Amino acid sequence: MSLRDLAAINAGAKPLSHLSRPQEAIRQFTPNWFAATMGTGILALALAQFPLAIPGLRSIAEGLWMLNIVLFCTFSVLYMARWIMFFDEAKQIFGHSTVSMFFGTIPMGLATIINGLLVFGVPRWGAGVIPLAEALWWIDVAMALACGVLIPYMMFTRQQHSIDQMTAVWLLPVVAAEVAAASGGLLAPQLIDTGAQFVMLITSYVLWAYSVPVALSILVILLLRMALHKLPHESMAASSWLSLGPIGTGALGMLVIGADAPAIFSAQGMEGIGGVAQGIGLISGILFWGLGLWWMTMAVLITVRYFKAGVPFNLGWWGFTFPIGVYALTTLKLGSLLHSVFFNVFGGCLVLVLVVMWLIVASRTLAGAYRGNLFVSPCIASSAK
Repeated sequence: MSLRDLAAINAGAKPLSHLSRPQEAIRQFTPNWFAATMGTGILALALAQFPLAIPGLRSIAEGLWMLNIVLFCTFSVLYMARWIMFFDEAKQIFGHSTVSMFFGTIPMGLATIINGLLVFGVPRWGAGVIPLAEALWWIDVAMALACGVLIPYMMFTRQQHSIDQMTAVWLLPVVAAEVAAASGGLLAPQLIDTGAQFVMLITSYVLWAYSVPVALSILVILLLRMALHKLPHESMAASSWLSLGPIGTGALGMLVIGADAPAIFSAQGMEGIGGVAQGIGLISGILFWGLGLWWMTMAVLITVRYFKAGVPFNLGWWGFTFPIGVYALTTLKLGSLLHSVFFNVFGGCLVLVLVVMWLIVASRTLAGAYRGNLFVSPCIASSAK
């Protein structure tokens, strides 16, 4: 936490002072908060892959992963409590054209915890955590599949949208499936049963195809929207980075799914297909990485323009973290596969950028949560007009 935010907490009187009553924190709670679990989780995973051996770094990464579990559980309890205590207001989210998109952050936040079970849980507790990771993964898959179809369906039938009001937030419910695909690629080789490995691998390919082409279609529309109507309102400044998310995750998904495809396909008597899958995964990963480089450069230019004019803080700032993190992991994975110093150095620099951004956003989120001014449900606000 920054000194300014500490001073704000010390001088800013009582906890939740911006709320009329403590229950308002539950009443105003939205899925936007789960974006913090995405950012925290991806930072933990990125630090674990940092190319330089720094004493204590892995312990910090593991601590962040455990913190992420606490955050995810806390947010889940708060959001379930909202549905129980304020059902009529909670269901208004389905008609809101922006907040409903953040349903996708729930399975994506869970995916970072599942990946952490493989990176941190197995070394600490042994292979006994693999069945837990497998069970959580199938839950994650179910949520991602539902978000990927039901939210767009509501866009088509219940919500009001226009091109000039479009932002990259449209990507959130769609991208959840490809995040699950990347997790499946990591988890599949850890399973004991070769049949289960094969099912998870094929499911991961289906999840990738379920998500990435739709996300790319949205990006095409987004390019047209920005050319015709220029940049969104400054409150949506972080959304410029969301476009990097599906590209980075799509690349990482193909890399990790393809990495163990030869062994898994060979176990099913399909040796030739496994080699092809591995090659396609590598080439696709490189191509998507190049596309991501364009979007990242554009996002940097757009962000500089926004911050020159001043950008108010909101939970949307967590949109800066996950896309940078997943693109950093993709870069480091390419560095490992290609034995490339360039990708390793560039990936390490991206991790450092992620650390700085996470510290800024996390400190401001903690200060805003303490004061209570971040507990605002746009669904309630719009219905009150």
